[in-house]
Amino acid sequence: MTAEEKGNTPANWRERLFTIIFEAETRAGKNFDIFLLILIFTSIILVMIESVPTMMKQYSRHLYIAEWVITILFTIEFILRLIVVKKPWKYMTSFYGVVDLLSILPTYISIFFPQSQFLIVIRSLRLMRVFRIFKLTRFVRESMTIVLALKASARRILVFLSFVVLLSIILGALIYVVESPQNESFNSIPQSVYWSIVTITTVGYGDISPVTPAGKLIASLIMLLGYAIIAVPTGIVTVELSKSARTEKAEAQACPSCGHFGHDPDAKYCKYCGHEL
Repeated sequence: MTAEEKGNTPANWRERLFTIIFEAETRAGKNFDIFLLILIFTSIILVMIESVPTMMKQYSRHLYIAEWVITILFTIEFILRLIVVKKPWKYMTSFYGVVDLLSILPTYISIFFPQSQFLIVIRSLRLMRVFRIFKLTRFVRESMTIVLALKASARRILVFLSFVVLLSIILGALIYVVESPQNESFNSIPQSVYWSIVTITTVGYGDISPVTPAGKLIASLIMLLGYAIIAVPTGIVTVELSKSARTEKAEAQACPSCGHFGHDPDAKYCKYCGHEL
């Protein structure tokens, strides 16, 4: 077999197509990504335009045609991704695979339902097209740094949130004891816990407020405590972001088998499917 014939084998053809679709290092890969970005933004704009009654009434046919064109292009992209990965089922069940599927299903599902009877259902399904916005994360390398930082700090944030929930319950019960005799707004502990959460997060809807001096003192302390509480998870994630940024380039490598990202810098095999990187 000559070198030219070897270069045209199906395996090499799939490898070249994989590089274009999943990587952005080549010129063809960058052009492919730019095309998809334009397609995603166009789709999102169309979804927003369809929610405007006057625009939908005037341009319904044009919007319908444009949506089908975009859906077909996304379908081709999805099929190509399944072709080039060595384990299609792994990709289909991954985050990006599910998002890709959800971005095209609503349009096809709407074919099988008569619009006169299931109009509300169809509209709900078609709203799922907003999942296409998640496809943008595939092209933002920094998004992987954020995801990895959130994963690394998940346990500490969970422990911290558990502490905040317990604190809200305690403070809610306390304000209930102080306010309930003179303030009808604090008519139960769950209602008081709701007020405590709203106050401790510095949201402050104002629908419930203490009227007694002791209640106002407790509210003031909770407000000051809220600023300190907000700073804690921010600091936890910031530390992990700085760590993740150091290995950003290595973790952006895509597995040729399942298409997953997020590998360690010295990884030789995919930690999701075991395929050689």
